[in-house]
Amino acid sequence: MARAAASTSRKVKSKSESSSIPTWSDDTELVGLVFDLEPTTSTSLYSQYTIGLHAWFLDQVRQFNPELSAYLHDGESEKPFNISALEGQLLASGRQLQLEAKQIYRWHLNALSPRVLQFLKQWLTQLPQILDLRGAPLQIKQVSIAHSPSTYAQLLQSLPEKPSNINFSFVSPTSFRRKGHHFPLPVPVNLFHSYLRRWNDFSGIPIEQEPFLDWIDEVVIIHQHRLESVKVAAGKRGSVTGFTGVMSCGLSKAALANSEFTQLFYALARLSPYCGTGHKTTFGLGQTRLDWVKSEINLPTQVLTNLLGERIDELTALFTSQRKRTGGDRTDKIASTWATILARREMGESLQVISQDLEMPYATVKTYVKLARRALKDNVDYTRTLA
Repeated sequence: MARAAASTSRKVKSKSESSSIPTWSDDTELVGLVFDLEPTTSTSLYSQYTIGLHAWFLDQVRQFNPELSAYLHDGESEKPFNISALEGQLLASGRQLQLEAKQIYRWHLNALSPRVLQFLKQWLTQLPQILDLRGAPLQIKQVSIAHSPSTYAQLLQSLPEKPSNINFSFVSPTSFRRKGHHFPLPVPVNLFHSYLRRWNDFSGIPIEQEPFLDWIDEVVIIHQHRLESVKVAAGKRGSVTGFTGVMSCGLSKAALANSEFTQLFYALARLSPYCGTGHKTTFGLGQTRLDWVKSEINLPTQVLTNLLGERIDELTALFTSQRKRTGGDRTDKIASTWATILARREMGESLQVISQDLEMPYATVKTYVKLARRALKDNVDYTRTLA
C-alpha cells in the first residue's frame, strides 16, 4: 500500500531516462551515488539544511520500505548510509544561504549494507523529479556512481602490490566522540576504530577490535598533514568541533610481519569513502576521499556555518551554567536544545522549520524560544548585578 501511494502521489522519471539509472549486481554490499541537482529558481536555504536532506531521504525510505525505515530509525546499530552537504555555488545571503537557479549542485549518498542497496535499486527506478528541501525545490537531473559497487570481501582481497601510503582527505567537517567530548584530530586509532565499527556491523567478517587497534597504535605513521579546525552546527542539537583537510599515513616496516592486520588496514582505508569518518555522517559530516584533495573553501558560506556553530556553543555554555546555578535538572540536554533553537531563530530560520528538523511540536519550540530569551535576559541582569 505504501508503495502504491508513493507511486501515485509523486512524479517519476520517464521510461526514456531509465537507461541512465545506475545499477549493480545483486551481491553488491557497498556503493556511492552522486545526484546532480538544479534549483527550479534562485532561493534562500537555511544553514542547517543537511537535516532536511537527511529527513527527505528517510521519508523516501518510509514510503517505499517501512520495515527498512523502522530499522534506520531504531538507533541500535551503526547507520548503513551517509550523506554529504551540497557541493556547488552556495552563497551567503544575510544569515542564510542562497541557491542559484541554473547552477548544478552535487549531493552524495553512500550505502553500506545489502538491505539499503536493495532499496536503492528499486527506488532509483521510481525516483521523484524533485527533491523538496523544505521549500527549496531541486530538480534531480542525473544520478551516477561516485564510488564503485563493491563487497566487503572484495575490499579485503584488493591488496596493493607493495606497501604504500594512504592519503585521506576529509572534505567535510569531521570529529570523533572521546570521553564525552568532541575530539577534532585524525589520530590513526580513532580513524580505524571508526571504520572498524562499520566493518563489524555490516561486513559479516567480524574482526576482534582490541588487538587490531593496539597494532594500529604501534605501527601507523603519519607522514604529512594539512588540517584546519572548525566549529559547526551538526545534527539536530548542539555544535561540533571538527576538522577538515588532508593527511598521509603508512605502515612501519615492522607492521608487515602481521599480514592479516596489514590486509585489514588497506581494506578499511578503502572502506572510508563509502562509510565516512567519525560521527554524525548521516548529517553530512565526515565525508572522506582517498586522495590528496585540494580544499576549495567557500569562505562566505564557511563563515556563516561557523557563526551558527559558535553561537550554539556559546549559548549552551551559558544555559548550562545558569541551570546549574539555579538547581535545574536535565541540564545538558535542555541547555543544548534551548541553545540550538535560539541560535537558529537568531539566524532567521522559522520556528516551523526548526520544529520539523528537531521533530518537536511547534508549540514546544515556541515555548523554548521564549524561555531561552528570558534566560538570556536574566543572565545579562545577573551579570550587571555582579558588576
